This record gives sequence, structure tokens and C-alpha cells, in this order.
Amino acid sequence: MKLLIIYNPQAGAGRANKLLPDITQYLKAKGLNAEIKLTTHIGHGIELAANTDLSNFDAIIASGGDGTLFEVLNGYYQNLSTNKPPMGLIPNGTGNAFVRELKLLKTDWQKAIDIIAQNHPKAIDVGHLVTEKESYYFLNIVGLGFISEVAQAAVPLKWLGNAAYTVAVLQKLINLKAQKMTLEVDGKVLEREAVFAEVANSTYTGTSFLIAPKAKIDDGMLDLILLNKLSRIKLLRLFNSIYDGSHISYPEVEYIQAKKIKIVEEQPGKLVPDGEILAESPVEFECLQRNLQFLWDASIN
Repeated sequence: MKLLIIYNPQAGAGRANKLLPDITQYLKAKGLNAEIKLTTHIGHGIELAANTDLSNFDAIIASGGDGTLFEVLNGYYQNLSTNKPPMGLIPNGTGNAFVRELKLLKTDWQKAIDIIAQNHPKAIDVGHLVTEKESYYFLNIVGLGFISEVAQAAVPLKWLGNAAYTVAVLQKLINLKAQKMTLEVDGKVLEREAVFAEVANSTYTGTSFLIAPKAKIDDGMLDLILLNKLSRIKLLRLFNSIYDGSHISYPEVEYIQAKKIKIVEEQPGKLVPDGEILAESPVEFECLQRNLQFLWDASIN
């Protein structure tokens, strides 16, 4: 197999750069011919994936965290090559939520390469979001409301690793407020006073949070998790329950599956697709069913 690997050496607080020699050696040991292109700045993964002739490769691989995967995915959809090859993933970032769909941990880069070597593509769903000015594709999840505020607060805390998100939650909890949201879910209009909304294509976010336990990567549905107004104390209890997915049993949580979702916030805020902070509500989502071939483990569904 000839691979194009778009590699973020800064992923995992620079851990990816240290891993690169080991990853390169293991790729050779598996008989994989890899052309590795290193990203140097934000958005570079989009540029590399969009502007490379993909017809020369058997697969395009994102190696980094969820942000790198997001960039490569969006560059892939911008690419004008005919007969584009499947995508794949080698995790080495701080957050690797999507790799959980492959039954892997974020440290399982060797097992991820083993999966790539199987050359077994699977058709999976892709989320598509459109705002007034922008359009993006995503594989994991998009957050709005309190989630967006927390994500922005966590940026300067990234040196804390996975703890950054927890610290940011505590910081933003002081000014917790619900706001009016108007949602259109497969044509049905809902009016809510909500703390946050999450639109998920896959089950996990931030590697460890089982935010959408009912999500399936090829069912043609997006999972909407809506947290309605609640107290700060109850939000803290609920936050702990996201690790095992039991948060969906709270009466304040609504869990809805739909093909198309539109969300209008009373106070428009930033969106957080796959951990990236960009675009702004109002926003429309659509599930593109089995729209992407992704290298999968042949032993799992």
C-alpha cells in the first residue's frame, strides 16, 4: 500500500514528534510505503489534503489528534481528485476520540497501523454543518453554548492535558446561564431554555467522555444531546456521569436522533466541531450516510 500521511508533529504537546521515528520504522516493518507530510501551522492539514493528487495513493492517513483528523477530513472533501482513496487514522494527540470507534486507545498507534495494513475500508457517516458564512465536515461531535465557552477557556490550559477541560468547566461554572434555543429536528420545531447542545456523529468526545452512547457510525443519524436548565451543583454531578454515558438518564437531558438539525441560539456563539473553535451559530447539520470510506478493523462491525 502507498500511503499519504499528514502528520502533526506538535500533537500531544510534541509527543508526536518524538514518536515519528518509531512510527516510520513500524510502517516499513508492515510493508507500507508512506509519504509523510508534516503540518506546520493551523489549517495546514486542510491545505495538504486538498491540494495533493490523491489518485497516486491507496489511502490518506491523518496522524495527530482530533484536530488533525478534522483538518484532513475537510481537505479531503475539498480535494478534486477522481477516485479518492479511503481515509485512515494513526493516533498520537492529546485528544483522540474517534479512535474509540475502532476499539483503540489514543496510545494504540501500532494497532492503528495494523488496521491500516489490513486495507479493509468501511463506509461510515460524516456530519456536515453549514452556517451563514462557512461549511465544515466532522466525524465526532459539535458543541454549542456552555460547551463552546468551556472549549475556549481550555485553550490556554492545554499544557494540563486532559485535565484542561475539567479545570475550564470549573472556571466557567461560576457564570453558568441557560439561554433560549430554537431547534428544528427533522422538520419538528422545539423551543428550549438550554445550557448546551451537542450534535454527535460518534460516541466519544475528548477521548474519555461517552457523550453519545447510542451513536452508531453508519446508521445515517446524528445524535442530539440537549442539556436543559439546571443548577450548578447538578451540572457538576452530571459532568462526572459523562465518563460512562449515564448522563442521558438525567431528566434535564434530552437525547434525540435525527438526519437534519437546525439550531438558533438567542445569543449566537462559537461552534466547537471535533475540538476546533470556529464558525458561529445559527447552524444547520446533516448526516451524510456512509459517505466516506475509512480503513477499519475487519474483526469489528
